[in-house]
Amino acid sequence: MRRWLIGTGLIVLAAAGGYWALRPAGGAANEPPYRTATLDRGRITAAVRATGTLTPVTTVLVGSQLSGQIVEILADYNSQVKAGQIVARLNSDQIKTRRDAAQADLDQARADLVVKRAQLERARTARTKADSIIRDLEAQRDRTQAQLADAKRTFERQNELFNRSTGSQQNLDTARTQVEIQTASLASNEAQLASARAELKGLDADIQLAEGQVQSGQALIGSREAKLRDILIDLERTEIRSPVDGVVVQRQVDLGQTVAASLSAPTLFQIAQDLRTIDIYANVDEADVGRLKPGQAVSFTVNAYPNRNFQGRVEMVRLGAQTIQNVVTYTGIVRVQNGDMALLPGMTANLQVVTEDRPDALRVPNAALRFRPVGAAPQAAPAMAGPAAEGPAGGRGRSAGALRERIETELQPTAEQKQAIAEILKERRGTREAMAGLSPEERRAAFGAARKELVSRIAAALDPERRSKFEAIMQESRAAPRRGVPGRVYVLDEAGQPKAVPIVLGPTDGAFTELLGGEVGDGTQVVVGGGPRATAPPEQPAYRPRGPRLF
Repeated sequence: MRRWLIGTGLIVLAAAGGYWALRPAGGAANEPPYRTATLDRGRITAAVRATGTLTPVTTVLVGSQLSGQIVEILADYNSQVKAGQIVARLNSDQIKTRRDAAQADLDQARADLVVKRAQLERARTARTKADSIIRDLEAQRDRTQAQLADAKRTFERQNELFNRSTGSQQNLDTARTQVEIQTASLASNEAQLASARAELKGLDADIQLAEGQVQSGQALIGSREAKLRDILIDLERTEIRSPVDGVVVQRQVDLGQTVAASLSAPTLFQIAQDLRTIDIYANVDEADVGRLKPGQAVSFTVNAYPNRNFQGRVEMVRLGAQTIQNVVTYTGIVRVQNGDMALLPGMTANLQVVTEDRPDALRVPNAALRFRPVGAAPQAAPAMAGPAAEGPAGGRGRSAGALRERIETELQPTAEQKQAIAEILKERRGTREAMAGLSPEERRAAFGAARKELVSRIAAALDPERRSKFEAIMQESRAAPRRGVPGRVYVLDEAGQPKAVPIVLGPTDGAFTELLGGEVGDGTQVVVGGGPRATAPPEQPAYRPRGPRLF
């Protein structure tokens, strides 16, 4: 009996194992082959995410232009300071000694100038006296000349009387003597006058010399005043002052420390001008920088307040790019009002810049955009709509792959037509690269010309029936009232098989994308997954040459 029970159990186990191994694959018969989702309406908020560092709008580095020892510190971390307020002092004993010496030299120069001016005045007085003496000598000379003339006339009369024998010899001799005396007196007057004039020239030279000495003394005073001012400036620089109103965020000096300012001014303090307004320097990827515009709303969080959302505005995007490990980023400036002083410099901010906000958008799941049935050509992921994505292929944001896919889906061209269109679109890539250095206006004009040429060449490669459909597609894309990018979803036909439906897409939030146009609407069931899987032969491992054996 026991053997019979054991044998029966083994038979049952073997039958169960065989059924498990040989059971039919797949789910239940009533399981749907495709999974679907319903198009609905809701909010779509497209945003650019980035990280940045909180930085004061203006940070002033306060340094010292002099070398010396710090003898007093009047400001510390987080100290509120005013413009002109003393925050530290250097030892000024040596500079004060230089100041006193320069002041003494200046006083001596001023005293010397007083002496030189007195000498100039004395020389001018002596010249005035010499000028008076010259005028007196000239008067004496004129008198002597008159007396000489009178003596000559008297001599001539006495000589005539003597010749007539009516005059005496004594009177003649006396007259002759007077002429000789006056002649000698005139010669003496002329000599004295010449000597006085020579002395006057010497006094003029003395005056010029005295004036030069006065000017030299004035120049010396100016030089010593400048030297004193330079020393006073150095003395003033021993008092380190804040150039702006703000708060001390860094103090890099201690009491008693020696500051060396031989080559560059050492930084003693960092003062943030006003932390009630603060900036965020955000690192924005080059793929997202085209979506940032001044004035856009920004929300961000910091690790210090994980449950609090802060708000800001995009101030600007700097044109200078940074390349680190082949990754190109741009610096975006976000201006934030920090009224409660909760945000501190140096904090890391996780930003979200809202580029599109659609409160009541017709949404399509991104899974439906990614779905492709077996045998369908892959499509590039939809991009954000906007003028930056405009291309010559005919609608804004239309890529060559999307255009080719739509042509193949809706027109179903022949193999020869597919090959010709592929060659045309391949040539278009070189056209886009050639437009990289153009200005926006030149690029827009070049895109328009390239688009016309592209459309005409593709139309020429099609037969008349497909050409008319292609022109209708391009006309529809040109007449689209809203910007968007082409896309495709699949719906189930009457036979339960997926059917491609072209659509126009708008912004996306990562989970849903706005549906701007197409032959589907609110409540439509679109395929998001499921269906038969593609069967492919197992991949053979790549051949790897074996190295030489070492043993």
